Amino acid sequence: MIRYALACDRKHQFEAWFNNSADYDKQAKRGLVSCPVCDSTKVDKAIMAPAISTARKRSAAPSVAPEPVASPAPQAINAPVAMLSPQETEFRAKLRELRDHLTKNADNVGREFPEEARKMHYGDIEHRSIYGEASADDAKKLLDEGIEFHPLPVLPEEKN
Repeated sequence: MIRYALACDRKHQFEAWFNNSADYDKQAKRGLVSCPVCDSTKVDKAIMAPAISTARKRSAAPSVAPEPVASPAPQAINAPVAMLSPQETEFRAKLRELRDHLTKNADNVGREFPEEARKMHYGDIEHRSIYGEASADDAKKLLDEGIEFHPLPVLPEEKN
């Protein structure tokens, strides 16, 4: 991960994290990087001091504080900072709606999911909509047995 200090064409400064520099370049080219204050997509990297790790002990190295990046205007502190296109925002909303529908209309069987799925597949119990937990190994075994299932959508903000 890499953190960039960014500035929009209206001189608002902010920071954003990217997987790597190429990831920033791709997102900026597509207009997906936007200012959290004014939503401008005319964003460039600002000058920032890199953090360099050395083999010397930190106590022996002189302490130099990085130059602070100006905070957004007070009215923008609670503004969303995700860099999503309108299509991506709509897609996430639909994923959330799908997941909510599935969990509302199915039984949560928790860790018993693999066993319950097998029982239904082999006709031991009546078929119904269920959801729960399965390890990667359990999921592979279910697939090998021809038992159809689908993972519930996980949205990026749920991993933060």
